[in-house]
Amino acid sequence: MTSTVDALQTTSDSTETGAQQIRDAIREAIVERRLSPGTKLSESDVGNLFNVSRTLARAALQALSYEGLVSVEKNRGAFVAYPSPDEARHIFAARRLVEPGILCEAARRITPSEVQHLKQLLLEEGRLMNERGQSARRAEIKASGDFHLMLASISGNLIMQRFMEELVARSSLVIALYGQSSASSCGHAEHGDIIAAIERNDIETACHLMLHHISHIEADLDLRERKSFGLKEAFEP
Repeated sequence: MTSTVDALQTTSDSTETGAQQIRDAIREAIVERRLSPGTKLSESDVGNLFNVSRTLARAALQALSYEGLVSVEKNRGAFVAYPSPDEARHIFAARRLVEPGILCEAARRITPSEVQHLKQLLLEEGRLMNERGQSARRAEIKASGDFHLMLASISGNLIMQRFMEELVARSSLVIALYGQSSASSCGHAEHGDIIAAIERNDIETACHLMLHHISHIEADLDLRERKSFGLKEAFEP
């Protein structure tokens, strides 16, 4: 009896781990904007890509739907989510509420080596900004998001760290849809100012800079409601 329970537990753990690895890989592709909003994610295609069963692919897609990164539609399948302007505003409102608290806790716990790690992220981000091409642009976007995720990791709060992973990924979707310029990838100089304030132990200024930084990203989005046209109207001069 015990061996049967152990075997079932092992199978369950293996399934959960496999689904999590697929989920993390797809989330990373969304963050880097290699997967655009509206992209179809069929269970069979995901299964073939990762060489797993459709059951495992379905579990990964379902987990992503809980995070708001994938939309599952009846009789149509799964798609990379296509956030509305209101959802976009809610995502950045959540960031303004959450990130100053994360920053305060991170600043209280941060070590000199972690400060250096943040500075290395900043150097990498700056290097990528000067390179051209889609691959460099994707890497820059990832480095920019990693700055925020590193602060969440330093805070020591695993729940907030997971929450920030979702917020960064959902922000990437919003930026891909509504962003108007390279400012959307996060202000490189603003990251440097935040690190400098943390080093001075000026937490109040660091939090103010973080709020300004998030508002700066949101201000670069075009969230105006657009009138929907019919097929004939859409092609009229």
